[in-house]
Amino acid sequence: MSSEQKLLHISTSPHTKYQETVPSIMLSVCLALIPAFAASIYFFGLRALVLTVVCVVTCLATEWVIVRVLLKRPSTLGDFSALVTAMLLAFNLPPDLPPWMAVIGSIFAIGVVKWAFGGLGHNFINPALAGRAFLMASYAAPMTIFGPPRTGTMSGLSESTLASLTNKVDGISGATPLPAFNKIMELLRNESTQASELQFHIIDFQETISHLFFGNVGGCIGETSAAALILGAIFLWYKHIIGLRVPVLFIGTVFLLSWIFNGTGSFFTSEALLIPVYQIFAGGLMLGALYMATDMVTSPITPMGKAIFGIGCGLLAFTIRKFGGYPEGVSYSILLMNLAVPMLDRYNRPKIYGKVHTNA
Repeated sequence: MSSEQKLLHISTSPHTKYQETVPSIMLSVCLALIPAFAASIYFFGLRALVLTVVCVVTCLATEWVIVRVLLKRPSTLGDFSALVTAMLLAFNLPPDLPPWMAVIGSIFAIGVVKWAFGGLGHNFINPALAGRAFLMASYAAPMTIFGPPRTGTMSGLSESTLASLTNKVDGISGATPLPAFNKIMELLRNESTQASELQFHIIDFQETISHLFFGNVGGCIGETSAAALILGAIFLWYKHIIGLRVPVLFIGTVFLLSWIFNGTGSFFTSEALLIPVYQIFAGGLMLGALYMATDMVTSPITPMGKAIFGIGCGLLAFTIRKFGGYPEGVSYSILLMNLAVPMLDRYNRPKIYGKVHTNA
């Protein structure tokens, strides 16, 4: 009798169970973020450590107060989702931001974006990105002032190059890679006389590529090191926590459009190919594409929906960077596409297997 019970097991669906749980997935994301966290401390020192600790403590405290004190429910700190939100929010903050502003952003991310809509799984936009957007709208000046890394310059350009440019382009020495790139490109395109005086060419940006890849440039504390972010993403991909569809199409769309609209008048020169490479490593594209656009809650669940989502994020990010007044567009591109997720899931639902269509 006992052997028959082992052979026949009746249960309700789903019958195929995923090995990972919410806590294990969130903990894996935290582990994947450790290389970028270490890089942020190396390049920005204690400023990065303080901001990250402030965000973590505030997010966990806000989660505990809402769940245990206000809702009278069992604690949800063990699912590590608040820890993931805290780390991602900290990674989206400039190193010199006052810690009290990080506290406000953390409370908004957990208290308003996550729990006002029912908690994990019910938020319709990414809490960390919404916290960053809230801080950008509330404290625009501190959120756009960046300090240089300890071992390099803000833009990644060498000291000698900056010395030659500072007298010709106002503010270039204090600009992060994307604003510096936009300033110089605008001058090269529109002021031919001054451009010749600059003695600077687009190909000279190649000296910044290695700095952009390893993180030795100014910017938000967790977005500068593409190498550390990619290393963590490989770990998540190996564990099947993230797929390649969204990040590849997101980054690929920005690359393709930056290559097509490179502004040099050609497509296969070194300068024409350098511009899209610069665009994918500068700013928060890697952080957004690998860790926030792939959020399971706020991204589509169907393959076609994921493809449209990734391409849409890339198209919006490129449009904001190229034609908008804001040099970075990754955060807003993901938030805008988060709003389109219900529609993408609705119109890309898989066909019901075995359904019979009858002609009226």
